[in-house]
Amino acid sequence: MAEITFREALNQAMAEEMERDPNVYLMGEEVGYYNGAYKVSQGLMERFGTRRVIDTPIAELGFAGVGIGSAMVGLRPIIEMMTFNFSILALDQIVNNAAKLRYMSGGMLKIPMVFRGPGGSAHMLAAQHSQSLDPWFCNVAGLIVMTPSTPRDGKGMLKSAIRDDNPVIFIESETMYGMKGEVPEEEYIIPIGVGDIKREGEHVTLVAWNKMTHVALEAADILAQEGIEAEVIDPRTLKPLDEQMLITSVEKTNRCIVVEEGWPYASVGAEIAARINEKAFDYLDAPVIRISSEDVPMPYAHNLEEAVRPNAEKVVQAAKKVLYI
Repeated sequence: MAEITFREALNQAMAEEMERDPNVYLMGEEVGYYNGAYKVSQGLMERFGTRRVIDTPIAELGFAGVGIGSAMVGLRPIIEMMTFNFSILALDQIVNNAAKLRYMSGGMLKIPMVFRGPGGSAHMLAAQHSQSLDPWFCNVAGLIVMTPSTPRDGKGMLKSAIRDDNPVIFIESETMYGMKGEVPEEEYIIPIGVGDIKREGEHVTLVAWNKMTHVALEAADILAQEGIEAEVIDPRTLKPLDEQMLITSVEKTNRCIVVEEGWPYASVGAEIAARINEKAFDYLDAPVIRISSEDVPMPYAHNLEEAVRPNAEKVVQAAKKVLYI
């Protein structure tokens, strides 16, 4: 395996899929001449040309619609949102066209496309650029929602997303683009809807995704020093959810904490907690606890930003609560 950064893994996924299938192309703000706002598309325009790596105006609703139209006629667009906060401007196209056209056409139309880019908070980007919008997209029938936490997952999941015949929301994190990890050098994919056990454990299940996976792993390290072995579960795909993996883990540990960066009300964590309650209630020795960001817009000040977001200490305290210690 080679150790590469998250951005390099995503870049490899796009390059390999563009090489494999001439119908795959990339479109978005600054993806071409500037090599991407976060350099994820570094070198792709030089390699594949301006017909397949297309710079756009600052008009998310417009280029999302162009991408959807191209998908309807057989192309496989990758639409980069410079940040998923900007996808709010394209919601009409994503929700009313991308998500619904295959259903409304009785399956005659396919919408094989990926909307990808960073989501959630980064560092002192304040309220308008620090939102976790994955629950919004999970609430829309017809969309697949994926969110990787490691370079290996990022590459394998993005390749699967590009090959799928349905619209995929692929949410990354700008704070992880420089993260390094081992990535297989041979061809591989990670199937949609298949989660991963990031750490085995027997006392409590920690469910987390995107950069919260690393918060959960940090908490698991702290708990291990006190003899508590936490199992860390990363769903990877939020919709469709690997429900069986979650239930199997809870059947083993009898306790569950869900860690997410989004707001608590009507969240993905709430959905996961509900499913565990419905499908694994008899195995629970304590109520499911959710650790989320505080229900406020993200502050700009660093100390307040840290106070709002989940952290390892909050997870450790929740683990001790469900363990009654």
